[in-house]
Amino acid sequence: MSNVSTFSSIQGCCWFKDGERKIQVAADKQRVKKRPSSSMSCFRVSANSSSEKDIRIGLLGASGYTGAEIVRLLANHPHFGVTLMTADRKAGQSMDSVFPHLTAQKLPRLISVKDADFSSVDAVFCCLPHGTTQDIIKGLPTALKIVDLSADFRLRDISEYEEWYGQPHKAVELQKEVVYGLTELLRDDIKKARLVANPGCYPTSVQLPLVPLLKANLIKHENIIIDAKSGVSGAGRGAKEANLYSEIAEGISSYGVTRHRHVPEIEQGLSDFAQSKVTVSFTPHLMPMIRGMQSTIYVEMAPGVRTEDLYQQLKSFYEEEEFVKVLEEGVVPRTHNVRGSNYCFMNVFPDRIPGRAIIISVIDNLVKGASGQALQNLNIMLGLPETTGLLHQPVFP
Repeated sequence: MSNVSTFSSIQGCCWFKDGERKIQVAADKQRVKKRPSSSMSCFRVSANSSSEKDIRIGLLGASGYTGAEIVRLLANHPHFGVTLMTADRKAGQSMDSVFPHLTAQKLPRLISVKDADFSSVDAVFCCLPHGTTQDIIKGLPTALKIVDLSADFRLRDISEYEEWYGQPHKAVELQKEVVYGLTELLRDDIKKARLVANPGCYPTSVQLPLVPLLKANLIKHENIIIDAKSGVSGAGRGAKEANLYSEIAEGISSYGVTRHRHVPEIEQGLSDFAQSKVTVSFTPHLMPMIRGMQSTIYVEMAPGVRTEDLYQQLKSFYEEEEFVKVLEEGVVPRTHNVRGSNYCFMNVFPDRIPGRAIIISVIDNLVKGASGQALQNLNIMLGLPETTGLLHQPVFP
């Protein structure tokens, strides 16, 4: 039976008749925005141990970088505790033998997904490779809340998925109920979702700055050029010749030129918000760094629009957001300044070519670009303040 219970809240508190026990909701301990008509769920703490966390989390694909980031982030989450971890190739091993930096945490041993008992968890983070997730998720209990970090459910058009990922979709009926999880822009849909497709890292860094400008008709829908750069961790933990130190160090390399799989995801999102077809020129580059992502975006402004108008639109749109920050005018975003955090920093600059502007957006590809946004989404799905467990500051230097 699920441990998750929803109770009415009075001034941020939940009351339980058993022993008149009161649990103060985390909202009054964290900097959380007040949003209209937001429901608050509270969770009963286990009576047999005050140290036990009350929402049981299953983590599929725990031996990859995004899985490890989920574990790291949940160490400071007051409600989510990992009780099930799968990693088929590492089955039987302890998590600290796979990731020694997690030695201090008490975690279950890794098991094969076929041996997992999903009746013992309340929610699941799925960090499995692309192409393997659809079969597994469609077999999970329908009562579970699920955030999928793969690309398997991001594209609504089944034929488009097959075109870009080279295989037929294996969960067509399930795709119909999926909600795309770009948190700051779709949180009302995320609140009601059972299955959320967590956005890709590049699409997150691109859509966050562009969507408010498209919605306000401040930029044109064509001639959008995206020059994006990512740290090596974005390629995953698998052993690949192209990711060897001697192949990457002291150089930059472009990849997926004209055919990167994030292109249809970016265009799908931008077109949805623009209510018109938007196409982009997108070229990603692999940088000799571990973490970090920067998207430099070149746009054509609508007639009569100035760079200052773009800046003010972004500033007002994200004014109340915790994790998206529009920097002071003239300040250039740097990947160093968001490292290890769930923040996205952005800014707008005038191009030397009249009528054009340059937008720079930076995130940590493993946090806001993956595991941090996934946690932000699950918080919303379960009625918690979305900042819960995510307010740690960037690591610098």
